[in-house]
Amino acid sequence: MTQLVWFKRDLRTQDNEALFRAAENGPVVPLYIIEPGLWQQPDMSGRHWAFLRENLLSLRDALAQLGQPLVVRRGEATEVLRSIAKRHRIRAVWSHQETGNNWTFRRDQAVAHLLKDIGIPWHQPRQHGVVRGNADRDTWSRQWEQLMASGLYRPPALKPLPEIHPGEIPREPIPDLITDDCPGRQQGGRLSAEKNLSSFLTSRGERYHSEMSSPLTATDSCSRLSPHLAWGTVSVREVVQATRRRRAQIKELPTGQRGTWGRALAAFEGRLHWHCHFMQKLESEPRVEFENMQRALDGLRGETTDPSRLRAWQDGQTGWPFVDACMRALAHDGWINFRMRAMLVSVASYQLWLHWREPALHLARLFVDYEPGIHYPQVQMQSGTTGINSLRIYNPIKQSVDQDPDGRFIRAWVPELAGIDSSSIHNPWLMSESEQRRCGLRIGEHYPAPLVDHQEAAREARRRIQGARSGADARTQSRKIYDRHGSRKRTQRRSRKKSSQTTLDFS
Repeated sequence: MTQLVWFKRDLRTQDNEALFRAAENGPVVPLYIIEPGLWQQPDMSGRHWAFLRENLLSLRDALAQLGQPLVVRRGEATEVLRSIAKRHRIRAVWSHQETGNNWTFRRDQAVAHLLKDIGIPWHQPRQHGVVRGNADRDTWSRQWEQLMASGLYRPPALKPLPEIHPGEIPREPIPDLITDDCPGRQQGGRLSAEKNLSSFLTSRGERYHSEMSSPLTATDSCSRLSPHLAWGTVSVREVVQATRRRRAQIKELPTGQRGTWGRALAAFEGRLHWHCHFMQKLESEPRVEFENMQRALDGLRGETTDPSRLRAWQDGQTGWPFVDACMRALAHDGWINFRMRAMLVSVASYQLWLHWREPALHLARLFVDYEPGIHYPQVQMQSGTTGINSLRIYNPIKQSVDQDPDGRFIRAWVPELAGIDSSSIHNPWLMSESEQRRCGLRIGEHYPAPLVDHQEAAREARRRIQGARSGADARTQSRKIYDRHGSRKRTQRRSRKKSSQTTLDFS
């Protein structure tokens, strides 16, 4: 009774229910399908594949140690599954539920039709706290807790299947995938995930709650697990349970030896909950990948995006040094901390008045930890189109002063401004011509002037959006959106208000 396990965003052997259940029922063909159609989508990039490839190599080794290495095939999922099912007399297909982009959603629909037609059952256990079908937000947190507290699945022994050739894990998934240099990218693979989790819980994470907002400190103080969670080299449940074990250890220490670990790990665990909360939004309403969650805002920013503003934002040439430094750092590393992600979306949406869709695609391509279920609801929240979240318009100068007071981060990523002193680094366009000459800089030549007056643009954006949200139809829509997507997690009133504005940091 040969079983097929289709790996997607669950590239691990530990805590893999699909693999465990399949092995209980017979020999297992562990399969990953390289789908050319997926890699032609506008939200996918070369850096995603580079990280994914390292995960596949790691997974193949781990499966080989269990008895049967990973099998890799290229092509449309329906055709690959049809061929393998016929050739190897597959009796059932197993894969975790996936909350992906629209392309993977449609692909899964096609696979479901195929397997039904050829009479092969498809078992899809959950790996996140996401509920398919009619998710009850009133009981959602309770079911999330039950799943996270349940036992982990151990890696099963696998029967070798020597008649199946493992196949190549290629350098590129498709010949014409655009080269995407990301020299600061994190390394993939299970071992990397385990090292990050261990170092975060035992040393790096003690000041997570206070140091996750600044790019100067977040690189070390955040867990940096986000790409591993996105591609499934580690499960959310594994991380939640490891965090809780560490919290229990901290509580056993004398008060004077606990440091700030209690607050740090409580904050981190809270964001693991938000991970699934946001994925639930896309699962429940897939259209938010393309459409405003609150339809009363349709047309507000127009259907087309100013290409010159979009390009300046993408290239880190907006004229706001901190914004440009964040974008350039992200392009180099494939990662930046949560507050800076929110600021990048905010500036694009409010000060530059760009429709969120194109900025969302650009960021998706840059984020090595791109998780569609989190990404699109978060972009909509930060651009003010959900209808249920307070407008949070970031002031790029205030963020610069608050998060990079001496300009160290700016100088590292915007070398054009290296010669400017700290008093002018946040707003160099205000320097006189003589000051510019003294610094060897000319605004408009060596570095651009701001595209717009950020304060005036923010005021106008707020006026427009609040006006569109004030109508009776918009308020009715907001109530319906909250019923479907709003958090019901029990918190104090003040904390609940704050959480509605929170951005995620699984990083």
